[in-house]
Amino acid sequence: MKNYNCHWVALLCLSSLSLLGCQTSTVDTAVILSPYENVTTSIAIPDSDGDGVLDDIDECPATPWKVIIDEVGCPIAGIGVGLKMEYRAFFTQGSSELSKEYQLELDKVAEQMNKYDTATMKIEAHISEDEMGQALSALSKNRAMIVKNYLILKHDIKPNRLSTFDCGIRAPIASADTEKGKSMNRRVYGLATEPKDRVAHHNQNDSKSDICVKF
Repeated sequence: MKNYNCHWVALLCLSSLSLLGCQTSTVDTAVILSPYENVTTSIAIPDSDGDGVLDDIDECPATPWKVIIDEVGCPIAGIGVGLKMEYRAFFTQGSSELSKEYQLELDKVAEQMNKYDTATMKIEAHISEDEMGQALSALSKNRAMIVKNYLILKHDIKPNRLSTFDCGIRAPIASADTEKGKSMNRRVYGLATEPKDRVAHHNQNDSKSDICVKF
């Protein structure tokens, strides 16, 4: 009888040890896995030009060193830095009337030119091919003069700071085969700069004064 009882006691002990072993194994596995359950990864966004604005929002990713920038990483004209500002106006066929929206844009140019009293502006006027042969030979000059006179009369910009160029049809920016292309060619392009300009503008200007006639 004693042997029989001892046999059962031994079996119970072995069963208990087996259960403890399984529980220990489960706990160990949980401990090992838990550090990885909430791990998240992130990709570092670079700042290629080192201007302090990350590439994902940097609209000028190649800004030169020692240039004042705005919140999107583009150069701005600050005190003692210089001025470089572009202006564009477009016209209806056969007209040199400057519409309200282009007057407002010209006001912005004038505001900057009054801040930089040594700044000058080139004013280049163009016509489209469909404006030729309509007794409109003076049309491009009229377009340039409407911009120049606006700056002089409304903003008191000195005439000697403004130079005008007649480009005619020599420098189209769009095909003359479509109405949209023709309307884009009927334009005035202006470039205001300060002589000691040290700002690298992020848009390449499309000045054509080298092939236009100054008047």
